[in-house]
Amino acid sequence: MANEADWWTSPQESESGKVIIVTGRNDIAKFRNNPRFSIRVEVTWLYDALPDGMPDYETSVMMGDVTERLSAVFDKDPVAVMTGIFTGDGQRDWIFYTLSTNIFGRKLNEALADLPELPLSIIAENDPDWDAYDEMKEAEIRAGE
Repeated sequence: MANEADWWTSPQESESGKVIIVTGRNDIAKFRNNPRFSIRVEVTWLYDALPDGMPDYETSVMMGDVTERLSAVFDKDPVAVMTGIFTGDGQRDWIFYTLSTNIFGRKLNEALADLPELPLSIIAENDPDWDAYDEMKEAEIRAGE
């Protein structure tokens, strides 16, 4: 993952009242200022949650490995930038902005190629103004008040 100082973490609450740990990236200007990075991609892993909504130890270790692998691939070839990680209430979401869903998919497969099949789903949407990123940042600011 990028330098730890470039990230913030804040607890937030899901619609069901469970805690969700949100980790967001600050150092995104060079990507956000590039109009080609207009596609928001959400990679979701649904898991069997503990009573508090968090993953068990084994699952959390595997999710950490996935995070590191994704960071390494996209840091090396910045066709996408990871901007947020949401964990809680039975799911982990990795949020990216990319310039191509085709290239993103190839790089995702490259990063995870030697892992067992994971229960991942992927959605993509156009978000040229980075509205979803702004919503995440605003929630972090409110949580810190």
